[in-house]
Amino acid sequence: MALETWLAFFAASWIISLSPGAGAIASMSSGLQYGFLRGYWNALGLQLGLAMQIAVVAGGLGAILAASSTAFYVIKWFGVAYLVYLAIRQWRALPADLSDDTAVRPIGKPLAMMFRGFLVNASNPKALVFMLAVLPQFVNPQAPLLSQYLILGATMISVDMIVMAGYTGLASKVLRLLRTPKQQKRVNRTFAGLFVGAAAFLASLHRATA
Repeated sequence: MALETWLAFFAASWIISLSPGAGAIASMSSGLQYGFLRGYWNALGLQLGLAMQIAVVAGGLGAILAASSTAFYVIKWFGVAYLVYLAIRQWRALPADLSDDTAVRPIGKPLAMMFRGFLVNASNPKALVFMLAVLPQFVNPQAPLLSQYLILGATMISVDMIVMAGYTGLASKVLRLLRTPKQQKRVNRTFAGLFVGAAAFLASLHRATA
């Protein structure tokens, strides 16, 4: 892969990752609720979902899924339902009184949080179609494809890990300022609203047609 091609994709990866979306909302929500070290397991799950999407595109299955309206809408509505489920969980999350430094904060289970992050990315068909449209633009069809997709995948995942670490870490810092249950309840409901907004946006998307 030519250096200038990789640099262009590297820049594009930052733009894509920094754009607010369901992954960013999930990362901030996890950081607020669990702190950075625990909350980052969600970001690792997001990367598994991203890796799956890249592998699907690289394997040629992305074109098949993009061409199937049934597959597109099944994945889309699963994603909508899952984001609404996350919104309900966030709304109902029990706040803790952190004015006492000895109070115990919730401890998320790493595998459960990774699975949650994985589903957020894996259940977004528009992201898969977007990958299908973007990734091939940086691939030289005359050169070995596997190595190129591995480079592109490693680049995008590395950038996204850094960006999601920023979202998670920023939110975990805010957590220290939310000392009372009333303050935490407001933030939980704010993020519940953001999840609903992300679900509504996903529900409004339609499969692109030629």
